[in-house]
Amino acid sequence: MKSLVQAVRIGLFILIAASSAQASAYALDAQLDCKSTAHAFIAPLQENHTIETTPMRVETNSINAFKPTHGSHLTAFDFGVFAVVGYQKNDAIFKQGSGEPIADSAYGAVVIGREDSVKEKVRAAGSDAVIRHVAPFITAIFCNND
Repeated sequence: MKSLVQAVRIGLFILIAASSAQASAYALDAQLDCKSTAHAFIAPLQENHTIETTPMRVETNSINAFKPTHGSHLTAFDFGVFAVVGYQKNDAIFKQGSGEPIADSAYGAVVIGREDSVKEKVRAAGSDAVIRHVAPFITAIFCNND
């Protein structure tokens, strides 16, 4: 009987932990409709402490890559988010790279998933975001408003 009670407690603990993780998931799908700006996409994520405020990398073309904060679980079209990217001209939350900026405003997410699977879900959601293979099982979903 004692082992049954312990098993039930462990089961409840796992269920509660799984529910908490699911509840803290934050989907970026709506923002990746490519009808926004980089500032409107990135700033709320920083203000809510969902992503780091300092980019982990700034590309030559000024794309800033921001890492999700510890404990945040971002998704985009049901894929886990590795990084959130963006740049907006003359905006203090973005650092400029050494080369020509990619656009006045561009943003997106780098997800863990195959390019064809990501593209299928993004198109099914009605987004015209650019989908690019980054590395094996890493794909970028990118909105360029220029």
